[in-house]
Formats: sequence, C-alpha cells, structure tokens
Amino acid sequence: MSPAAKAAAPKLGSRSLSREFALRALYAHTLGGQDVVDVAAHVREDADFAKANAAYFETLFHAVLKEAPDLEVKLAPHLDREICELSPIERGILLIGAHEIVNCPDVPYRVAINEAVELAKKYGGTDGHKYVNGVLDKLARQMRPDEFQARQS
Repeated sequence: MSPAAKAAAPKLGSRSLSREFALRALYAHTLGGQDVVDVAAHVREDADFAKANAAYFETLFHAVLKEAPDLEVKLAPHLDREICELSPIERGILLIGAHEIVNCPDVPYRVAINEAVELAKKYGGTDGHKYVNGVLDKLARQMRPDEFQARQS
C-alpha cells in the first residue's frame, strides 16, 4: 500500500483496546446495573477510546450481553465452579473470549485466548490468567477442533 493510500485509509483502531473497554462496560453493567446504552456512552467518553476500534467494541459488548446465557452454557463444562461464583472480571473475560472462539472465525482461537489472558493479567486476580487460559483452551478444543488440530500438526 502506498504512503498516500495508507494516509487515506480509515484507522480502525485497536481490537485489544476494544476488548478492554468491552470488559469495563460489562463490569459496570454487571455491578452497577446501569442501562446498556448509558454504560456504552460512559465508556466512549474515556480519552483512550479514540485509540480503540469503536465498531468492534460495540459489536463485542452488545453480542456478549445478548449471548451471555448461551456462552455460559458452553463454558459450564469447563469450569470448576458455577459461573455465578466467578468474580465479575473473570466472568466478563471468559464471556468475551468465549464469544470470539464461538462466533468470530476471523479471530484465531490462540489470539482470542491470548487477549483474554492479557486482560486477566491486567484486571484479574493473582492467578486468574491461568484459570482463563485453561477454560478457554478447553472450549477452543471443543468448538474449533479443526483449527486446534491443524495447529498441533
């Protein structure tokens, strides 16, 4: 791509940052019980939001809220406790990772897991990232067996 074309191309922003903002919004919605529209608007006011991929944030946040019951069913066999016993941070991270593994074939499962692990390292408990990694790895084996096997070969 030429320098002129790069300059003219719209910047999509960081998907990693979009995941972080989605986690913040899920956390605020879960704990505060605020309206989804208000939570999303509040998150968009953060100065760093301009660096995020706004469209991906919107899609991720609303999809995770809508699909949470189904995603929780898919996660349940891989958890060592009920999902309601997880911290709101771990729950949110697992839902984001599960959504990407289940519904976003354009996101390699290793990327979805790695992004979730990074969120857990930043926001979760001491060893929360290990738990998130293990749960999402098991889900990926189940949901993306072809991709998982191809990576192992």
